[in-house]
Amino acid sequence: MTPALAANAILAIVTFGYAALCAVSPFGNCRKCRGFGFQLITDRRERLRPGKTCARCHGERKRIRVGRHLYNLVRRIHRDGTR
Repeated sequence: MTPALAANAILAIVTFGYAALCAVSPFGNCRKCRGFGFQLITDRRERLRPGKTCARCHGERKRIRVGRHLYNLVRRIHRDGTR
């Protein structure tokens, strides 16, 4: 197997794996708050406490994955174009 063929095979496996992940689980944890819904802060005794609500997910804890967002966009454009 040539290196180019191996690289293409690995790229195809990763791409189809991510597509399958987006199909099975379209929402993932927010990358900023790591799924907590708020930023963690420490008080003077170094204990973790909830801080402000996350600005990205607005406390919802989940965000739509990039691949699922692109799929929804392509599907919406196709649907609007075939009406």
